[in-house]
Amino acid sequence: MHIITEPAVYLVGRTQVDSYAIREFLESESTTWLTDGENGGELVSELAGRVCYLSFGEKQGRRSSRDYLANIISMEHGSVLEHAVWNFIVTGVSRSFTHELVRHRAGWAYSQLSQRYVDESDTDFVEPTIIASDPELHGTCLRAVETSHQAYRSLAEGLREKIEREQPDLKPRDKRKRAREAARSVLPNATETKIFISANARALRHFVEYRGAPDAEPEIRRVALAVLEIMRQEAPSLFGDYTVEVLPDGSEAATTVHKKV
Repeated sequence: MHIITEPAVYLVGRTQVDSYAIREFLESESTTWLTDGENGGELVSELAGRVCYLSFGEKQGRRSSRDYLANIISMEHGSVLEHAVWNFIVTGVSRSFTHELVRHRAGWAYSQLSQRYVDESDTDFVEPTIIASDPELHGTCLRAVETSHQAYRSLAEGLREKIEREQPDLKPRDKRKRAREAARSVLPNATETKIFISANARALRHFVEYRGAPDAEPEIRRVALAVLEIMRQEAPSLFGDYTVEVLPDGSEAATTVHKKV
């Protein structure tokens, strides 16, 4: 068992464009599209916006992809950002975090580690920074999670024996599942979990804006800032308007002048 205080966010997938299909579309419309954009998510968002206004060919103007998307964001034309999707794996986070995260619905998809199928006998636990920074409070937290962890192990073993006696004809997988789904009831919100998430650019901006704010819960704020750091490198034309400020307690928060895009 380990105590974790920092999350990890991995960008594992992104939107790609089909250049051949785009050329077919442009030829069917007897027009052209010149762009200096290179990122798939940014290209998709720009293309969606230009379809809305038919701003191709002579109507395209000389605006760069970055300037075009900056104008889209300033106009709050956020619907075109919904076409660009990224995929992440987030680890080192608590069940408390995922309870808050999954409240974000539109534009999101989730696949989370299952406590019914995965044995938590060797699981880790996430400790809030405010507790970890105080030796006495850390000790209290550590004792609590150790007690819960031991209770889980004892229950899981006892339940396996009970189910084996009472329901010997069950498949081995179902025996394990029934033992774990009952034993998990004693695990705390601090139990570490892993979650695969997919979200479009508009949904990610909403997440960063609200969960990266100074008054957001600290754990989800750290994840929001980690996502923002990735996205400012991945798609600067869609996330470059955010700034990160240091708060009085030394933590960080994100802000932007383009809210509710």
